[in-house]
Amino acid sequence: MGESSENKGKVVTFGEVLMRLSPAGNKKLQQAESLEFFFGGTELNVAESLSYFGLEVSHVSTVSNDLVGDAALAFIRQFGVDVSAIKKVAHPLGLYFLEVGAAMRPSQIAYNRLNAAFANISPEDVDWPSIFKDAAYFHWTGITPGISQSAYETLKAGLEEAKKQGVTVSADPAYRSNLWKYGREGREVLAELTGLSNIFVGGVNEINEILKSDFEFSEEGFISASKKLMRTYPSIEKVFDKVRTGLSASWQKIYGQAWTGTEYLTTGELEITDVVDRIGTGDAYAAGILYGLQHFDDQKTLEFANAACALKHTILGDANLVSVEEVMEVTRGNTGGRIKR
Repeated sequence: MGESSENKGKVVTFGEVLMRLSPAGNKKLQQAESLEFFFGGTELNVAESLSYFGLEVSHVSTVSNDLVGDAALAFIRQFGVDVSAIKKVAHPLGLYFLEVGAAMRPSQIAYNRLNAAFANISPEDVDWPSIFKDAAYFHWTGITPGISQSAYETLKAGLEEAKKQGVTVSADPAYRSNLWKYGREGREVLAELTGLSNIFVGGVNEINEILKSDFEFSEEGFISASKKLMRTYPSIEKVFDKVRTGLSASWQKIYGQAWTGTEYLTTGELEITDVVDRIGTGDAYAAGILYGLQHFDDQKTLEFANAACALKHTILGDANLVSVEEVMEVTRGNTGGRIKR
């Protein structure tokens, strides 16, 4: 396959739109007199990255019916993401506060989302049959069903419709124990929804959570866990994982690994010695996988995703504002950061 960004089919993403509030310059909140803000959200970050890569992307969500929701929609539109399936509702936009760490001090996040616009979404708010018209992929994460019962029900309805229409479903079933406050067992829900998916973006940790297993964090452990996941959920065709080593909040190493159902693949390790922003790096990896699956073989897909993830560490804000060519430069080993004139 080629390396162009020729559209191969629409990608649909579904998830919360959040406002991120953060002090500049690595300050703690108690030091700050002003806050920077960005709009983001796990699945939205994936959508914006894919749109930057040249794919047609539609994001499904709800935002507040006020000037904050209007600003969020304007922000999303500038990336070329289709917002026609984002509904305005009479609930406030969710937000979170981020203190950006440095060196041995980790970043910290506090959420305010439990009675927000997306937490109150319902299946009646989303016309899934129309949304999936001409769609090739549907991407979801474990954040969404953890927010509320109605968000879970809306996502499940989308997954069932995607299956009916033959849309390939990618799952990033991250388990966040601090969500899941509405009475559902997170592991059971994620297991159910994984069974309606085709591409799994996660590793041993996520598989152990879903299967209640104890596979080791090693190459063999990853392969064994992936095989067990595929036996348990036959709809899963491939497993893509990002492996991170955090030397400090400012210094990270990452590499990718995958199980294709027949072979184990891996990439070289990329080192980021001066992290600008870690938020959205996993989303950048997922976007790299979704782009690669439509353009490359599995090995090149893995290398593209790892490079995209590495580059996101250098971009302030939630979205990975890099082009296909910029990612390809890194896959070709051009990591010196020389000025382009």
